[in-house]
Amino acid sequence: MNTQASVLPARHILVVDDDSQLREQVVGYLQEHGYQLHAAHDGPSMEAALAAAPIDLIVLDVMLPGEDGLSICRRLSETGGPAIVMVSAMGDEVDRVLGLELGADDYLPKPCSPRELLARVRAVFRRLDEVRGGAPRRGKTYHFQGFVVDTLRRQLRAPNGTTILLTGGEFSLLSVFLENPQRILSRDQLLEQARGSQTEVFDRAVDVQISRLRRKLHACVEGEIIKTYRGAGYLFDAKVTRA
Repeated sequence: MNTQASVLPARHILVVDDDSQLREQVVGYLQEHGYQLHAAHDGPSMEAALAAAPIDLIVLDVMLPGEDGLSICRRLSETGGPAIVMVSAMGDEVDRVLGLELGADDYLPKPCSPRELLARVRAVFRRLDEVRGGAPRRGKTYHFQGFVVDTLRRQLRAPNGTTILLTGGEFSLLSVFLENPQRILSRDQLLEQARGSQTEVFDRAVDVQISRLRRKLHACVEGEIIKTYRGAGYLFDAKVTRA
């Protein structure tokens, strides 16, 4: 039995897959581990499920009838939707990078074991808990170059006051940079601190998410905030204050 689930309200997970047998298997397995499960077979049924329940995370298949998973992932990420773990039979690195670039928090190639999926889901929730108000960062507000970051609300405000939408992965990386300003961090350090050592990731995934984060920051201010040091890693070149 999941100890955390017995104390905290169950997380709501939506499984979107047109393979009914696989969908039922995933739903049953995650349900056994303390989560509240919902199911959908395509985009419209997914939208109905999102409207009916407070979904925290979506397990999203890429190959769906009608609107495909990549399009759905992009659309949900642009509007600040739930966390997304993508699964796909197209498991090569190009497709994995594309999924992450469109806003997925993690990506698993098919076939994958339910145990591996459970580990990825738990890792995503753990990262979200940390940036939304884990013990080290509860109620903290960061300021840098006119930006304001509220870790409790998981919110980034630009110097002009507008809210910048970030995926879970982007916010996790930003949180690591804010804790380590003016310090070169290797990909391994970023992966371990932002995504957790139990999550199987690869160097290109970090590059993709940092590229997205960099574009969002640099669209609001002049100058380079996230600098690349070839062969060494990345540096957050800004003075950071914390309230």
